[in-house]
Amino acid sequence: MSKYIDLANQYIEDVLKGRVDACKWVKLACKRHKKDLKNSSKRDYPYKFDIQKAEKPCKFIELLKHVKGPKAGENIVLEPWECFILCCIFGWVKKSNGFRRFKVAYIEVPRGNGKSLLCSGIALYMLCADGEAGADVYSFATTRDQARIVFNDAQAMARGNKDLRDAFHLQVLNNSMLIIGTNSKFMPKSADASTNDGLNTHCAIVDELHAHKTRDLYDVVYTSIGKRNQPLLFAITTAGFELDGICMEKRRLIIKILLGEIEIDEMFGVIYTIDDTDNWQKDGEKALKKANPNWGVSVEPSTILSLYKEALINPQAENNFLTKHLNVWCNSNQSFFQMVKWRKCYRPDLELADFRNCPCIYGLDLATKTDMVALIRLFWRSEKNSKGEEQIHYYVFPEFFLPEATIHTSRNSQYEGWEKQGLIHATEGEVVNLVDIEQYIIHDTQQYDVLAFAYDPWQATQLAQNLMNEGLPMVEIRMTTYNLSEPMKQVQSLVYQKRLHTDGNPILEWHASNVIAHTDANDNIFPRKEQNANKIDGIVALIMAMNQAIFLNVEENYSGAGSDIDITDLVI
Repeated sequence: MSKYIDLANQYIEDVLKGRVDACKWVKLACKRHKKDLKNSSKRDYPYKFDIQKAEKPCKFIELLKHVKGPKAGENIVLEPWECFILCCIFGWVKKSNGFRRFKVAYIEVPRGNGKSLLCSGIALYMLCADGEAGADVYSFATTRDQARIVFNDAQAMARGNKDLRDAFHLQVLNNSMLIIGTNSKFMPKSADASTNDGLNTHCAIVDELHAHKTRDLYDVVYTSIGKRNQPLLFAITTAGFELDGICMEKRRLIIKILLGEIEIDEMFGVIYTIDDTDNWQKDGEKALKKANPNWGVSVEPSTILSLYKEALINPQAENNFLTKHLNVWCNSNQSFFQMVKWRKCYRPDLELADFRNCPCIYGLDLATKTDMVALIRLFWRSEKNSKGEEQIHYYVFPEFFLPEATIHTSRNSQYEGWEKQGLIHATEGEVVNLVDIEQYIIHDTQQYDVLAFAYDPWQATQLAQNLMNEGLPMVEIRMTTYNLSEPMKQVQSLVYQKRLHTDGNPILEWHASNVIAHTDANDNIFPRKEQNANKIDGIVALIMAMNQAIFLNVEENYSGAGSDIDITDLVI
């Protein structure tokens, strides 16, 4: 067995036995590899692990030298976690023809963990030593300058390594690297997808995928690798602030693969972060070690710990610290919700069917005629806390509606995917079809004991009148600080107390991440968003529903297994 396989295997065992502290996604990636190894002995399993092919890129990269920092001029020494990633990506092959199994890799790791160095090493290997004739290798990023970070490091590695240049007859130019004998090249490319059509990509390094605001470049690159037998699209990124972008879409896909919810054999992924149950404020260095596999190697503890201390006392620095150094997705730099706490509200056991005939408050935000409509159902029940005390918990089930035209023309790369998953109801035409929404509401509300139906009267007058004629208790909630401040604070408080639960709906999570709070001189707050593309409709609808939960005094009027609220005793 080679030293690289030994390092990878030891890393897997150390992670799974707790000797290396790692989050659930790293553990699941290790378990996936072990499961695949077990399955590879079966005759009908299409893949096998090739030790020689696994160790080849590792050997190649360790012949390269560092070009920056205190180790400049020294040979690269791969860390165990890097050996694990490289051995998995390059070692798994098809039994039928020996071609690589993994065509796409998604790696998420905090800043400072040697992303550019790893990318540069992989790019040079794919250019020089992968055995591909006409190997077209590209480093892609949102700007040409960003794309050149990986290219420039690889360029410096090649210029400082005469043996490499001589062995492969590699020519190092200002804007490209060429191997004339195999007709291979390596170039940096920006995210102007219109100039990238017609590519025949063997290896695509996509750096900082979180910064890509549209899916255009990724789609072009992914399409371009289809002409090769064993290409590699290697996307590596930190967490970011775009929860509606292509990066979050791929992250969620990797999570489903790691959880075993779907099988995509040709996609590898691992995410280095902290767990939802971790308390980063309290755990400090322990949390940082878990998220940063190069802690004490390329990640300097004293520097990061000073940033940690600043994040503890400076709310403006908190989200940037979470995304860049703990790899936690936060979205807005001034988010009203701490998204780590929001995600702890997710209850996978929640099913809407469990609340049939239960008391319910609805919230409806119509937004504009071409934009998203959010409908929220708010339920509540009593649960015992850790001390055995009864507390009211709230349960949120959302529905979202969009015109078909908006789904297919929006810059939001996830609308079409959400529609296919049944998370968005597509209404026919270019504007919101209020008739469809009205019929949906009439049918849906028949399944619950509706105590109040809160709505913003803007653009909803006729719809509200029609629903009132159907017997629904319509409550007009105008978009004022007076109406929204207290319930907005209540929603936040319930989230932080873990007393408000969601079914994990990603659209509602995205809306929550986009909310910022406008505060007036009297400390009243109002929900806002930083830019028009950042939707918050689901949270606005939830706040309106919470307005009525406060008005109906749910916390006091509810007890036992059912509601003690008598709607006839209350004025809505």
